[in-house]
Amino acid sequence: MKFLDQAKIFVKSGDGGRGCVSFRREKYIEFGGPNGGDGGKGGSVIFEAVENLNTLIDFRYQQHFKAQRGQHGMGSEMAGAKGEDLIIKVPVGTEIVADDGETVLADMITAGQRFLIAKGGDGGRGNTRFKTSTNQAPRYAEPGWPGEEMWVWLKLKIIADVGLIGLPNAGKSTFLSAVTKARPKIADYPFTTLHPHLGVAWVDNREVVLADIPGLIEGAHEGVGLGDRFLKHVERCAAFLHLIDATAEDVVTPYQTIRRELELYKSSLINKPEIVALNKCDSISEKEQKAKIKALEKVAGGKVYAISAVAKLGVQDCLRAVSEYVARHNQTKNDQPDAVAVKKTWSPLD
Repeated sequence: MKFLDQAKIFVKSGDGGRGCVSFRREKYIEFGGPNGGDGGKGGSVIFEAVENLNTLIDFRYQQHFKAQRGQHGMGSEMAGAKGEDLIIKVPVGTEIVADDGETVLADMITAGQRFLIAKGGDGGRGNTRFKTSTNQAPRYAEPGWPGEEMWVWLKLKIIADVGLIGLPNAGKSTFLSAVTKARPKIADYPFTTLHPHLGVAWVDNREVVLADIPGLIEGAHEGVGLGDRFLKHVERCAAFLHLIDATAEDVVTPYQTIRRELELYKSSLINKPEIVALNKCDSISEKEQKAKIKALEKVAGGKVYAISAVAKLGVQDCLRAVSEYVARHNQTKNDQPDAVAVKKTWSPLD
């Protein structure tokens, strides 16, 4: 399945049905009076977050979504049927953004969450509603009210426990394939990974969801390389696993480059827990490995794990440390439900 994390669509709720102009006609009844029914209400457009989707590719082939209009009123005071609501299913983690590209209308972060984006138009009143003591036979009925319409952006931000970050060709995809059953494309050239991949790892009976983010380079926050198009996918991660290529002569500069790009993109990202791992350690000598780890620990301010994703050396220890960070994060989130409560949006379905 192709990956698409951004799409622009047009939504329109259904127009209300028009009221009916009708009069009672029966044998021996000369003046039956008005009996026109009201028009039905138009259907609404509702977004729903579902778990079994992980891409917005479906919206590449269909960009216009229109709910059913309400049925017109009929004689004998029969009201028109309500138009059927249109449910648009989106992946969990989708942001619904206004046409200006900045105003966030809704953030669909939990499965089953619904958001009313366009309310259906009300049906028009039939001529029965306009009968008065001075006008016993009104020949007027209201037209239905038009539905709401707008263009909106759908922006998918992957929800994962841990984000794998690093320069291109640092071994992120290899690490993901080594600890999960995910099979991203792996090759010995930069930008092999062109879109995020998700994988699930089990550590000490704990589930950890990892996201392989395409490689970042200097200037990524301004759109250089694959750019900030994929930086947004690290926003929801509880922690980072920062992989550094041990075969590089300078391991400090790559570390500082990624940290700088994260800070320039969104300053809150550098406050997230980070575990640093020196990957491809099986390709260098033990002396060189110790020197590079010492240099990294000095700038990172914490322990640096020596691993080899290909040979699976030190991978479990690194993954266990990541899992402990995630477990603490989840515990904190459970202890403070009000801090992460999702703002409930009014919906006619409630």
